[in-house]
Amino acid sequence: MTISVGDKLPDATFKEMTADGAKPITGAEIFSGKKVVLFGVPGAFTPTCSNNHLPGYLENHDAILARGVDTIAVVSVNDVHVMGAWARFTGGEGKILFLADGNGDFAKAIGLDADYSGGGMGLRSKRFSMIVDDGKVTALNVETKPGVDESGAAHILGQL
Repeated sequence: MTISVGDKLPDATFKEMTADGAKPITGAEIFSGKKVVLFGVPGAFTPTCSNNHLPGYLENHDAILARGVDTIAVVSVNDVHVMGAWARFTGGEGKILFLADGNGDFAKAIGLDADYSGGGMGLRSKRFSMIVDDGKVTALNVETKPGVDESGAAHILGQL
């Protein structure tokens, strides 16, 4: 079942790349007592994710934080090393929290997993964005067609 506005996020553990290497980070550490903009992408370094989705959040970073957001985070069904490299490559390191959902456990738990086997990518996340306030989803945007319309930074800014 897909998560909905008003639902609490399920318990989850992600991995993030730090200066000391890969470290686990729990959903509680990310979301408890904080307002977070979380967006999900099918894959780091993929064309739409790298050229359209992530850049909007980098360009609007300050405007999003100015509206009371504590953290902007991106999650993908990629390993932590790929997510760390993507953070460095895009200049997003230190601005956006890059979360690795290596086995897709989080994507499955929120019902936003997708089968990209036809494209050779296997289990991935649907493209989405959400506003999470103290672990509770207050806005949810899931793309229903290719591109970045509903889940982009401009749409989130309008919801904050």
